[in-house]
Amino acid sequence: MNDIIERIKQLKEQKNALILAHNYQDIQIQDVADFRGDSLQLSILASEASAEIIVFCGVKFMAETAAMLNPAARVLLPVLDAGCPMADMITGEQLRQFKAAHPGAVVICYVNSSAEVKAESDICCTSSNAVKIVRSIPVNQPILFVPDQNLGNWAARQSGREIITWNGYCPVHHWQFSPARIEDLRKQYPEHTLLAHPECPAVILDQADKVMSTSGMMNYCANHDKVIIATEVAMIRYLQHLYPQKSILPLAPGAICQNMLKTGIHDLLRALENEEHLITVPQDIASKAVKCLDRMLELSR
Repeated sequence: MNDIIERIKQLKEQKNALILAHNYQDIQIQDVADFRGDSLQLSILASEASAEIIVFCGVKFMAETAAMLNPAARVLLPVLDAGCPMADMITGEQLRQFKAAHPGAVVICYVNSSAEVKAESDICCTSSNAVKIVRSIPVNQPILFVPDQNLGNWAARQSGREIITWNGYCPVHHWQFSPARIEDLRKQYPEHTLLAHPECPAVILDQADKVMSTSGMMNYCANHDKVIIATEVAMIRYLQHLYPQKSILPLAPGAICQNMLKTGIHDLLRALENEEHLITVPQDIASKAVKCLDRMLELSR
């Protein structure tokens, strides 16, 4: 394993490559990455990178986003079929029909969406900035939010705005957590703080002590010792790896994103060796989608 990691580092220097890893990636991937973070952090890093190659350890919509924000770089996705079920829950055509049914509405798309959906949207958001993005929309304009109903509904409640949401969701966050599990863990660990990702349904968010993105969770755990987390468990394992002396517990040990798990250290090595798989977005789609992303970044920097 040490030989593999050393080879990755050598290739990275030889090819002027940058490795970005999402917080839900495996511990080995996060340890060898140049930067790790949530979708907003990685989008900003990708847009500002001077590397010739960006290897994005995550899922396809993330690599697409990086390719559109930094067209000068070659963006590689180590595992080509690492997708996102939520992103697949809406197509560009479905969004066009959604807009036609609500003329005059502003469309906010969660970054967990395809380039085609971003091209049909007015502004993008992440879980870090969804409330801020919603509040930036004039109060007299109706808002459509795609594809995540849970994040859209949470942003509506936090901003006091009415939002019409698409019926999409993250299967991990939507189905893996239960109020009964929260009750059990609170009895076992009464001094722990419950953090929940806003992709969770309201029945979970209402019982959380704090609702935040993965970057928010990472920052919180850096400064607190007793935490229960409602999100994908790979990030919790990484936090346990960083802070073995702390009590950082998953709300549901089975909350696993199979797509994030697809990328292993051998896949990362192969991507650098063979410069695969190159992610590109057709220019007609990218030119429209990047406007949606740029509007988000302007409000987030």
